[in-house]
Amino acid sequence: MAEPAKLQQFLQQQHQFIQSSKPAVSGRLVRVVGLTLEATGCSAAIGQACLVEGARGDLLAEVVGFAQDKVFLMPQEDIEGVVPGARVTPLLQYKGVPLSMSLLGRVIDGVGRPLDGKGPIAATQFSSGKGKAINPLHRRPIKQPLDVGVRTINAILTVGKGQRMGLFAGSGVGKSVLLGMMTRGTAADVIVVGLVGERGREVKEFIDEILGEDGKSRAVVVAAPADVSPLMRLKGCETAVQVAEYFRDQGLDVLLLIDSITRYAQAQREIALAVGEPPATKGYPPSVFAKLPALVERAGNGSGHQGSITAFYTVLSEGDDLQDPIADASRAILDGHIVLSRQLADAGHFPAIDIEKSISRVMPAVTSEEHQLLARSIKQLYASYQQSKDLIAIGAYVRGSDPQLDLAIQLLPRINQFLQQGMKDVVPYDDCLSALSQLAPNQRGRA
Repeated sequence: MAEPAKLQQFLQQQHQFIQSSKPAVSGRLVRVVGLTLEATGCSAAIGQACLVEGARGDLLAEVVGFAQDKVFLMPQEDIEGVVPGARVTPLLQYKGVPLSMSLLGRVIDGVGRPLDGKGPIAATQFSSGKGKAINPLHRRPIKQPLDVGVRTINAILTVGKGQRMGLFAGSGVGKSVLLGMMTRGTAADVIVVGLVGERGREVKEFIDEILGEDGKSRAVVVAAPADVSPLMRLKGCETAVQVAEYFRDQGLDVLLLIDSITRYAQAQREIALAVGEPPATKGYPPSVFAKLPALVERAGNGSGHQGSITAFYTVLSEGDDLQDPIADASRAILDGHIVLSRQLADAGHFPAIDIEKSISRVMPAVTSEEHQLLARSIKQLYASYQQSKDLIAIGAYVRGSDPQLDLAIQLLPRINQFLQQGMKDVVPYDDCLSALSQLAPNQRGRA
């Protein structure tokens, strides 16, 4: 959360930007329920920013709904100091998120304020709304693979430039570590990381330890930790996408990492329920399932001379349940999913990617037929062993009964070695294909 002095400085900049523009109609605060502010006599549109007077200075809020003459607002900051009857002033012009190449190496909050103490961000372009949607017929098709530096993904679950992937994981199975591995090993020009709803300690650790100095120099981090308001968590995710869209429009290839889209959905649930939207599936109102595809579709390849946004969205599977409503909805709108297994993580297998349950839907479009056959054969052998591992463990399987299972038992140690990788190791795409081809010929020779 921004320090009071920095917040006041930011508000002063907003007032300077507005200059002589005066709002048409101001209102008064009549009710506060939880984090929801209710005002009357205020003429403001959905999504419009407003200034709310407080005993400790003005605070920014956004209109999230209305009922008859009442306007519902969600604050960006702590509402402590707000008094009954406080003036609510709609802002006709709002500066928004600064967009420039100066963002590289910086850490900002959900509305673009610097969090790293390096001063203001120099920018002449600002964005306070959603990016302009690209006509789906004008998008370039996904034809090129993107190197992410992780052997399992490069070889078995190849990702294409402009693909949207889901990273499905429970708590404590290494999703943040895997994201860090991709930031260090990716061939993308720019990395945009959205840390939404995570613990503040994890934000600091990700920036300093996982991302590191090399990764930070070509990255932009948008942090909206768990202790900020639902609106800031919602905006944190959308701001990360806006920043990625800006770099894509400059013709660059962007790797967008959102951790996590589940927290984005939960923030929207909090806001929607607070303004009276009825709950639906497991307490999630319908607006949540409308916002998810709208957010995801903003990533992907651009048109003309634009670059690409290859996006990874982490999805928290509550209780490791892959049928969670958000997990199920996300899987349907993404171009593939990578599942992290708690069983593999507990066994010290990192990255804990379950290749049996994971898939990249665009892999056939970005890889050769030989590559696909080799990757498929590894998955088949791995799945064959997993289906019969209980029989093998108790000694009930008799060798020779199934030639493919015999081969799977023989090659399993090499397959597991191939699928594992050090947390700080970076394996280039060509080296991954070479290792895959060295593993597969022995199969074909013995089959």
